[in-house]
Amino acid sequence: MSLNPQFSGFEEASPAFSYDPAMPLTNFLSLYQSTPAQRVRLIREGVPASDLKNVIRLMDSSQDKVLGYLRVPTATVNRKAKRDEDLSAEDSERAIGLSHLIGQVQTMVQQSGNPEGFDAAKWLARWLEEPLPALGGECPATYLDTMEGQRLISNLLAQMQSGAYA
Repeated sequence: MSLNPQFSGFEEASPAFSYDPAMPLTNFLSLYQSTPAQRVRLIREGVPASDLKNVIRLMDSSQDKVLGYLRVPTATVNRKAKRDEDLSAEDSERAIGLSHLIGQVQTMVQQSGNPEGFDAAKWLARWLEEPLPALGGECPATYLDTMEGQRLISNLLAQMQSGAYA
């Protein structure tokens, strides 16, 4: 079996794509529309801790609560933000995943109708804390600490949009 090197099944990411302060974690649509390879590059480089704090602020949520769901130590985020340092790759991955989910909600609303006045970050923050029958009565927020859990949340959101939500 030979592999065709011209087609790998994956989108090529621009080699120039890297963390851009002009496109922080709060640029939810750009992050959602980025390729997996681009997000992997961001994860490996690390994102500024202050960007995660800004996402949480836009969600209008408690920092301790959101960081607890992500299993990212609050003291670490605060210390790194104060020193203008990046998060570890593991913490960056969870932070990017959270922003990706907000971008998904924002995209869904834009595709479904009039997004005017809709705040995807605040909506997601509230929805994450609602018990869901599809999760056996658990809140989606309890799944934020792993990428598989974030993928599950993403699938539930997609099912809501398509009407296949169970």
